Amino acid sequence: MIRSKPRPKPRKRRRPDRIKLWTGRLNRTRPRLVDDVLDGLASIYGRQTWERRLDPTSELILTILTQNSADTNAENAFESLRAAYPGEGEVEVHKPGTGWGGRGLAPGRAPDWAKVEAAPLPELVEAIRTGGLAPQKGPRIQAALRRIRQERGDHSLEFLGDMPVLEARDWLTAIDGIGKKTASILLLFCFGAPLMPVDRHVERVAKRIGLIPAKATADQAHDYFLAMLQPDQMYEAHVNLIRHGRVICQARRPDHEHCPVADRCRFVNPKAP
Repeated sequence: MIRSKPRPKPRKRRRPDRIKLWTGRLNRTRPRLVDDVLDGLASIYGRQTWERRLDPTSELILTILTQNSADTNAENAFESLRAAYPGEGEVEVHKPGTGWGGRGLAPGRAPDWAKVEAAPLPELVEAIRTGGLAPQKGPRIQAALRRIRQERGDHSLEFLGDMPVLEARDWLTAIDGIGKKTASILLLFCFGAPLMPVDRHVERVAKRIGLIPAKATADQAHDYFLAMLQPDQMYEAHVNLIRHGRVICQARRPDHEHCPVADRCRFVNPKAP
């Protein structure tokens, strides 16, 4: 009796890369969309030049303080940290740039991060209370500082500037409470790394225009932008999209009349080219 050979199992098809599919479709059906949006925003907000605004550890803690809080409240909390746990380093001048929503930090030294890490939690929570959500952010700040010290022996994050960009982002996101947005902000603003942080303003404006899919999560949006933008476009795209979301493309009452990209925006015209 001749036995038939068992049929080979069908190979599983690889799922298509949704980001490549999206960017390819965008290039075919809406050519020059990215360039036109960036040029339009630059016509009212200007061309942006990168400049470091803080040391990376200060940038990390300030960004944690901004999570679900206004930038002005985060500034108040950070300056309170300086006063409660004074450091001895060089005086830093905060240069927040166009996309920042506060007044900018007063010149000052970074807090003593060892003292912040070791502080009794109720004391730290009280020190940052003006920033909002202090009971959640206090433990998050101490956990981040502890992880950095345990991994590196001190609280400096300057070493991240010598790492490949995505490896540096992965190193940061391995810390509890730090996602792609926070990591990308730190790496972009401290080292000029070609990353595109996506906050609620960037996400809203980008989805309205049709730069990213309407159903993309904020986390996925970071990778859509990485595939869509050139490295030298990311800083300007980030700060000008944020500015646009605050000034013109607001959540409730977008000002279409004064929008420089209205003719390419699918929120204004669902059939916009």
